[in-house]
Amino acid sequence: MKLTPDLLLAAYSQGLFPMADGEGEEALAWYEPTVRAIIPLEGFVVPRRLARTVRSGRFEVRYDTAFAAVMAACAATGPGRESTWINGAMLAAYSELHRMGYAHSVECWCANQLVGGLYGVSIGGLFAGESMFHRERDASKVALVHLVERLRAGGFVLLDSQYIVGTHMLQFGTIEISRTAYLRRLRAALRVAAVF
Repeated sequence: MKLTPDLLLAAYSQGLFPMADGEGEEALAWYEPTVRAIIPLEGFVVPRRLARTVRSGRFEVRYDTAFAAVMAACAATGPGRESTWINGAMLAAYSELHRMGYAHSVECWCANQLVGGLYGVSIGGLFAGESMFHRERDASKVALVHLVERLRAGGFVLLDSQYIVGTHMLQFGTIEISRTAYLRRLRAALRVAAVF
């Protein structure tokens, strides 16, 4: 089945998201974890050192100016990361979602170079965070802080981070909830007219 923007929107609206087995793999698997990680927007915690970095203005933060580059950086392999779950079909479909206004990037720039960021999908009051990357220390974390500020200002009510991978996400107040609780929050979020 071809991955299309309509298929992605339908899947996210039901609590599903895709992942590929590797960059060259065209087959996708759909996931609906029994335990879902979310970042409560009102309970978001910014560690003190990171708050200083955000205030320092070290990074110029932009939105939706380099979506494809952010996604490609998130898909890149390297030392300690020999494979990726983002393949060519996903790059194409999410780029089309971006053109349609449903996928967004938050980017950190330094000396006019893209050094970190994240991307995700927004539907109603849901923002489903997909992936993040950094080439300079704290760049992806600064992007996350700015994402949360933007989501709050835009009226979003649910920030889905899918899984807790490593312990670094816990510092922001990330929690795990059951699939049932997630779907209840998702249904409510889809009724919200938020603006990214």
